[in-house]
Amino acid sequence: MRTIRVASYNVHKCQGVDGRVRPDRIARVLEEINADIVGLQEVVSHPERRPEDHQACFLAAACKMDYVQVSTRKHLGGVYGNVILTRFPILLHENVDITRRGREERSVQRVDHKVEGRHLHVFNLHLGTSFFERRHQARSLMEHTILRAHNLEGERIVIGDLNEWTRGLVTRTLTQELRRVDLEIPMFRKRTFPALFPLFHLDYIYYEHTLRVRDAFFHHSRVSMLASDHLPLVADFAL
Repeated sequence: MRTIRVASYNVHKCQGVDGRVRPDRIARVLEEINADIVGLQEVVSHPERRPEDHQACFLAAACKMDYVQVSTRKHLGGVYGNVILTRFPILLHENVDITRRGREERSVQRVDHKVEGRHLHVFNLHLGTSFFERRHQARSLMEHTILRAHNLEGERIVIGDLNEWTRGLVTRTLTQELRRVDLEIPMFRKRTFPALFPLFHLDYIYYEHTLRVRDAFFHHSRVSMLASDHLPLVADFAL
């Protein structure tokens, strides 16, 4: 039976807990994980600068993966937003705006993959920091343009930083629709932020009921505890 590895990782603009911007450290963490599909949040890309300043391209090249980046907003003349790295053929790519008026721009990145002859829909999220903002975004996720879109033909996986450290509307809504990896694994360590002294659970992976999770964990290593203020969440699925 084929197993695929999926990961979610907020890279914090590749700025580590020591304040240094080091895309090479993020690349080392991704190499340690060795995932097939990775959803990254808070990626900054400046195509006109040094190669490592185009973080999406740099990380994809280091891992020998394809990538798709979406622009949530501009950042000092560059692109800031979500990125999906993948080893599988990409069938479709979309980006849906879920910004609440007056708050920072937010969107949902969708990338459809072909895996072992089946369609796999991966949604990459980075939700807002305020309660009312996330309530708006929870409703948006259930609209027919995102998780219930008419052109969904396969199984869904939702990954990302939900910015929800207690059971709120977003986690309740997604749990009604999908399974959550940390609820399926006994003795799962949930706290992931900040990386050095984890106090909060912000990063999640949800998946279709027809999939089976074999293992899930937050990746702890000397590099991962320095490379970003988040730890990467990893899950292995049996197709």
